[in-house]
Amino acid sequence: MTTTNTTAPTATTSTLDLAGVSRWYGNVVAVNNVSMSLGPGVTGLLGPNGAGKTTLLHMMAGFLAPSRGRVTLDGRPTWRNPEVYRRLGLVSEREAVHSFLTAYEFVLATAKLHRLPDPQAAARRAIDLVEMADAQDRRIGTYSKGMRQRTRVAAALVHDPQVLLLDEPFNGMDPRQRLHMMELLHALGDEGRTILFSSHILEEVEQVSGTVQVMVAGRLAASGDFRTIRRLMTNRPHVFAIRSTDDRALAVALMAEASVTGVELGRDGLTVQAGDYGAFTRVLPKIALARGVRVRHLIPEDESLESVFSYLVEA
Repeated sequence: MTTTNTTAPTATTSTLDLAGVSRWYGNVVAVNNVSMSLGPGVTGLLGPNGAGKTTLLHMMAGFLAPSRGRVTLDGRPTWRNPEVYRRLGLVSEREAVHSFLTAYEFVLATAKLHRLPDPQAAARRAIDLVEMADAQDRRIGTYSKGMRQRTRVAAALVHDPQVLLLDEPFNGMDPRQRLHMMELLHALGDEGRTILFSSHILEEVEQVSGTVQVMVAGRLAASGDFRTIRRLMTNRPHVFAIRSTDDRALAVALMAEASVTGVELGRDGLTVQAGDYGAFTRVLPKIALARGVRVRHLIPEDESLESVFSYLVEA
């Protein structure tokens, strides 16, 4: 993996807080009583279409007023507060770029709107960050969707914001462009920036961030490290794939264990269902040692973000 050069680490960090935030349109509730605090690092915002992700991002960015609750950046409300844009950058899902401009002209205009002391240098730096320097003098109307998306990210980064909000940032990017953008987000998060990005592609969220905010039907269904969330779902059996020096003997022993709810012996080893993740992982080594069996392979099969997401949506 290549190293992405970003700006030097900044001296301050920012926190975005939501307290009991709701947003409704007539009788339709888009976001319902959401509370969260976002600090430095990269967080994924996950949810099915219509879950309220875009509405939530727009309230964070100060584009929408909460119907109830409060959204603040470093203690100050985002709604009707233009000062927040000195510390915040946004890439919305809807494209808003002028096709007759070049990428450089578009990003430069954004830099000038921010009244940066050297807008030309800032524009070049931002364009370099998203690897668009070779095409910066072409009109945006000639770009692919992925190139337009990277141009919009450059415009959001041009003023070196502490907070970056991205709605479906990988749309239209090819695999190499996605990889680079993931590396860039990682690097910016490591510098102490607060980054929230939404995506409907589970693999993207899993690769970029282990920390997630999961929206379902306008509510915050889960928050935190997705593996920890999965382990707290005590109503769902945990599934493990196990290979050992004597699968049959291990299977017999595990069937008598209280934390085990099911054992299947197959050609490729054991598939074990456990009701208590912690109890099972603690007792397995003891059982194997007592039976003289060596465990060669132990993998939780349903700790992926996809599993967590499907469990939450079905709940």
